[in-house]
Amino acid sequence: MTYLTRRALITGLSVLPLAHTAQAALTPYVLAPARSTVGFTFNLSGTAQTGTMPIKSANILIDTKRLQNSRVDVVLDVTGARTKLPFARGPMLSKSVLNAAQYPTIRFMTTKIQLGSAGRISEGATVTGDLSVRGVTRPVTLTANLYRKRGSTADDLDALSVRLTGALNRHEFGASGYSDLVQQMVGLNIRAEIIRQV
Repeated sequence: MTYLTRRALITGLSVLPLAHTAQAALTPYVLAPARSTVGFTFNLSGTAQTGTMPIKSANILIDTKRLQNSRVDVVLDVTGARTKLPFARGPMLSKSVLNAAQYPTIRFMTTKIQLGSAGRISEGATVTGDLSVRGVTRPVTLTANLYRKRGSTADDLDALSVRLTGALNRHEFGASGYSDLVQQMVGLNIRAEIIRQV
């Protein structure tokens, strides 16, 4: 028993440097709110419509050496959602759709990042995460693109632009109100600028 305890201790100590290195590789970035938007699209009575939802908070950790190890945790403010049709906002936030009174936020947490064919977060890369809407959490996969600032050098990662696109079925989250007027699929178009924390 003593031998096993010592062995376990030695094994545990031996992996500490690796764990520290992996943790140290994650660099915190902050969101530039003025240059970041969460857009969505929906079809109302056969006509395509658009809207936006503000970002309440974002915890972004980027592994610049192994991008697939990066992590994102974003919270959206449902109560601040807007559409280009003012009369559509009330029904959208109502109990039968987003139920903003009871569930004022939407949360997305990454679970997997699949790099594109060139080993980058672009050209076929995807980001999968747990999306929580109305108290229901389901996996969602988005197409991802990550870019450096135009004209910057290859090693300048101080400011990055991110774009995520995809779609979800609102009925899977219980947001099924007004199904006779609004189609079940909602498109997502997220653009963000993130800045490395000093």
